[in-house]
Amino acid sequence: MFDKEKAFQTARKWIKEIGHVIREEIDQPRNVDTKTNPNDLVTEMDRKVERFFALKIRNAYPNDKILSEEGFGDHVTSLEGTTWIIDPIDGTMNFIHQKRNFAISLAIYHEKQGEIGFVYDVMADVLYAAKRGEGAYKNDQRLATLDDEKKFTESIYMLNTIWTTDNDIVDAEKIRALVKDVRGVRTYGSAALEFCYLAEGIVDGYVSFKLHPWDVAAGAVIYKEVGGVVKHADGSELSYLKQEPLVAGHKEIVAETLKHYLVLT
Repeated sequence: MFDKEKAFQTARKWIKEIGHVIREEIDQPRNVDTKTNPNDLVTEMDRKVERFFALKIRNAYPNDKILSEEGFGDHVTSLEGTTWIIDPIDGTMNFIHQKRNFAISLAIYHEKQGEIGFVYDVMADVLYAAKRGEGAYKNDQRLATLDDEKKFTESIYMLNTIWTTDNDIVDAEKIRALVKDVRGVRTYGSAALEFCYLAEGIVDGYVSFKLHPWDVAAGAVIYKEVGGVVKHADGSELSYLKQEPLVAGHKEIVAETLKHYLVLT
């Protein structure tokens, strides 16, 4: 039987515990490796944090599955049962270069539903958290639901500007038009934190095309609790099982984006 409250409190304790370790060791020399390309970075801290969660989960919840980034998880093909989706450090480039603007992202999905989401801004000691149906919080402050209306032309939009250059995933001309039509564009280097900024209402829309489940699973739980919309870039639902292009934002922003700007190649 899935005990949501117990899982929430347990996960929260673990996140705070390993977050303290990261802060204590933030100025130590890093061992930096690359994965799929020279800008796809991983450090010994990414692996240390993921190993920490994997050991804790397998000891306390031996029947649960783990979907994670750095090799300590399981081969997950379905979100049936209970699955922990973990990015130990979301925003590794920020972690290495800035020593801030990165987060621990942890979600718990039960029978294909996102039940719990945590995004922990480690250096700011800010914890975004949500339980499905119970609202979203920034530390102890409940986040307000989104306004009923939001004009696309008055929105602040988040996207990596690499998508405005020619690529084989999305029509870059359409993305350049999006940049011209919105009020402003931002990028923060951590998808998990970007979802939380959506949830706070300080930005309004978001597109990305190469994110993995661990990048977005927790943020999506949090964002949906304030009325946000998260969709595959073709308008369908995300599977949270593989790398998928997505759009997220206020419902009107998502509708406008899907109608006029997202043309997958």
